[in-house]
Amino acid sequence: MKTELAIKGTGLALVAAFGTTASAQQSDWSHEATIYLFMPETETSIETPSGTLDGTLSFSDALSNLDFAFMGAFAASNGRWSLLADYNYTNLSFSNSGAGPSGSTLDTSFTTQFLSGYVAYRVYEDPSVQLDIAGGFRWFSTETNFTLTSGSAPGRTTVVDDDWVDPVIGARIRYVFSDKWTGTGFVDYGGFRSDSETWQVLLTADYAINDRWVIRGGYRYIAFDHEIGGNDFEFHQSGPVIGASYRF
Repeated sequence: MKTELAIKGTGLALVAAFGTTASAQQSDWSHEATIYLFMPETETSIETPSGTLDGTLSFSDALSNLDFAFMGAFAASNGRWSLLADYNYTNLSFSNSGAGPSGSTLDTSFTTQFLSGYVAYRVYEDPSVQLDIAGGFRWFSTETNFTLTSGSAPGRTTVVDDDWVDPVIGARIRYVFSDKWTGTGFVDYGGFRSDSETWQVLLTADYAINDRWVIRGGYRYIAFDHEIGGNDFEFHQSGPVIGASYRF
C-alpha cells in the first residue's frame, strides 16, 4: 500500500542570494554573505506499507511550532568564476487532528538539512545582463518521526532517516534596471536518475543601499524526489523570501 504524507508549513530560512559579486574584469576575489527569512509552504510524502498519513502546518502556526532553524549562504567571485554555497537546517514539531482514521491525531517532528555547492562561470556579459552556468552538488538529509494515535490505542510511529547527494547543473541571470535596482534568477536541476531528482527556482529583486549592503525580496521553489528503501520520498518548499546581503 502507498503511504503519502503532506506537510504544509513555513520556516525561517537563510538561503543563498545567488547574486553576482564581481565583474568579468575583476582579478581579485570578492565575497558576499546573505541572511534570509524564507516563508515557504512545505509538502513532503513517503511511501510505506502502513497507509496514508496527512499533516498540515500553516504559516500562521509555523513560528510557534519551530524548534530551531539555521540557514546561510556564501558566495565568492574572481573574474568570470564564482563559488556558491547554500545551507538550510530546519527542526519542526506539530500535531494535526483527523490526519488518519476518524478521531486520530498525527504528531510529526522532523529535522531536515540540505547543502548546495556550485562552481559558476560567466558565459555572457554586457552592461545590462550577466549570464552564468553552474555545476555542483546538493546534499539532503532528513530524520522524521510520524506518530499516529487513534482513540485510546497506542501510537504507531513511522520513521524516515536517510541522506544522499545529487549532482546538479544550473544557470544564473542578472539584469540591471538602474544603479540601485537589479533582478536575479537562478534555476537548477539534479539527480539525473529515476530514483533521485532535485530542482529549484530562485527569483529576487535586489536593491543596493550602498556598495556593501543589498536588500532582496522574491520567491523560491525547491524540490526533492528520492527512493528510500524502495519507497518514494518527496519534499517540496515554495514561498517568498526577504533578506539582506553584505559584500566584502
